[in-house]
Amino acid sequence: MNHSLQIGELAKRTGCLVETIRYYEREGLLPNPVRSKGNYRLFSDIHVKRLRFIRHCRSLDMTLKEIRVLLRFRDTPDENCSEVNALLDEHIEHVSERIRKLKLLQEELRGLRSLCRRAQAIKDCRILQSLGSPAKGPDDQDQHDQSGRPLRRSYRSKRAKAVLVREAATSIQTRLE
Repeated sequence: MNHSLQIGELAKRTGCLVETIRYYEREGLLPNPVRSKGNYRLFSDIHVKRLRFIRHCRSLDMTLKEIRVLLRFRDTPDENCSEVNALLDEHIEHVSERIRKLKLLQEELRGLRSLCRRAQAIKDCRILQSLGSPAKGPDDQDQHDQSGRPLRRSYRSKRAKAVLVREAATSIQTRLE
């Protein structure tokens, strides 16, 4: 096994930042490298392959916890892969839910954007007026016109925005763990 890569070279080979490599080391995702006589950490091809694996998992928006599980299975190739399948199924569900929420957000933004079709004075901007007006919260019932069709929601309440921000922050924090 060739232990000749210093951290900068490992970073170049994998397209990963040096600080990210150090972070993955601290998190236990990368095995400890050997040390040179000058006390430099020397990485091997095993580190290159493992780091590429981690980066690919991260590009699929997997959490460090999910990656740890996958690495554990990768390190024990004779085990059954049913847990890997279950992990991926769960991750697909998570991604589907995020897509659903993003589509709702996109709909809200398009509705908001439709309020202003031409350039005009800021004081007349219906988007800004709408964003500054009280709106129904996520638990309020939709309003309907006389024919029973739902009225278009053109803005989101501060409470609903706060819920979305909290959900996004929680999701991001969970994904990083």
